[in-house]
Amino acid sequence: MSSQVATAGGPAGPVPPAGKRKSVMGTRPWVAALFLLPAIVLLGALVVYPIGYSIWRSLYDADGSGFVGLGNYGDIFTDDATFTAVKNTAIWVAVAPALVTGLGLIFAVLTERVRWATAFKLVIFMPMAISMLAAGIIFRLVYEADPDQGVANAVVVGVHDTFAESSVYPKARPSAESDLKASGGGSFTSTGTVSAGSPALIPLVGIAPNKVPGSPGDAKPAEASGDGVSGTVWLDFKLGGGGEKGAVDTGEKALPGIKVEAVKDGKVVASAKAGDDGTFTLPASADGAQLRLPASNFAAPYNGVDWLGPSLVTPAIIAAYAWMWAGFAMVLIAAGLAGVDRNLLEAARVDGANEWQVFRRVTVPLLAPVLVVVLITLMINVMKIFDLIYIIAPQPTQDEANVLALQLYNASFGGGGDLGLGSAIGVVLLLLVLPVMIVNIRRLRRERRR
Repeated sequence: MSSQVATAGGPAGPVPPAGKRKSVMGTRPWVAALFLLPAIVLLGALVVYPIGYSIWRSLYDADGSGFVGLGNYGDIFTDDATFTAVKNTAIWVAVAPALVTGLGLIFAVLTERVRWATAFKLVIFMPMAISMLAAGIIFRLVYEADPDQGVANAVVVGVHDTFAESSVYPKARPSAESDLKASGGGSFTSTGTVSAGSPALIPLVGIAPNKVPGSPGDAKPAEASGDGVSGTVWLDFKLGGGGEKGAVDTGEKALPGIKVEAVKDGKVVASAKAGDDGTFTLPASADGAQLRLPASNFAAPYNGVDWLGPSLVTPAIIAAYAWMWAGFAMVLIAAGLAGVDRNLLEAARVDGANEWQVFRRVTVPLLAPVLVVVLITLMINVMKIFDLIYIIAPQPTQDEANVLALQLYNASFGGGGDLGLGSAIGVVLLLLVLPVMIVNIRRLRRERRR
């Protein structure tokens, strides 16, 4: 006799045999397994097998012929290049996601208060459409050391030269006929003293006449200046040669703007600048003093910051990454911000909170789930960062900018040829990503329960 099951509001019905029961959705388990089989096969072939093989391969030496156990993992923390990659990866994980999330939050909040919000969001998000390769090339040019080519240094040099006086003649130096000698720090001081009524001659060389800045005129011998001290600063060389060394000859160029100081007992008692004809005049207090040309006359021009040098290469590349991904963070956070109940914000303002307090105590806590999503996504993303560093960092400083993903490539295929070490680095990257993925999965499950 078949068993009967009473249903609400109806007669009892037959219960299917235990071997033929269906799932809650009305599908037999073997049918569900059949549909899942292609996905399981692909997952095994593309994920499970490579992970298993990498773990196995990491236990062998470079060519796979000798078993080394955990030796490759020990090399990760003892080899200087690989250990630098570990440290830089930690810096990336700690700094880049927080920086990008912060920028995205700021942009998302500010775009709600501007008139052309959509256009602003489009501009910020546009770098996401650029590949890492293209972005790397762009920022390699931005960080170019030459201010005439690199945008970053062009801005820095422009700001610097606005507030700091730059040298006019960085390659000039006293000629052999002059009694000015190097006195330390890039300055030149005369061995003898000057006196009123005897014009001083300061011949300089080291600049081609056709390379003198500006349009200087011909130098003119200085005339005696009563109780004061006069003199001439000029380029003691002219095209075609000729003339007398140490004397102002016709056709030799003046060097206007050169600063001349009168020094007594190590103290500057007077100073003057050469005029358009190269002449200068010092007051009577300069009588009996030594003449000094300070280093500011000859200092090399300021050429900006070495963005891709050993100390700044990692922060510079992180800035490039932030430029690319700030739009991604902004869009996600803006979507979350659109769902925030505006009544809560208005209630806080009515209670006397200012805008900063509303942002810090109401807006940010309400956006916490979205901020966590963005932060975790970016943390996973930066652990496998490779392209930007490989392209932006020049070869001399690439070791200082090295990260695990780049070291994996270098160790395995970039000349190292050590597939065992490369596999070990891959396994370490997997172990670093796993905790972040577990936290993200648990968060998603908690949200589903709500």
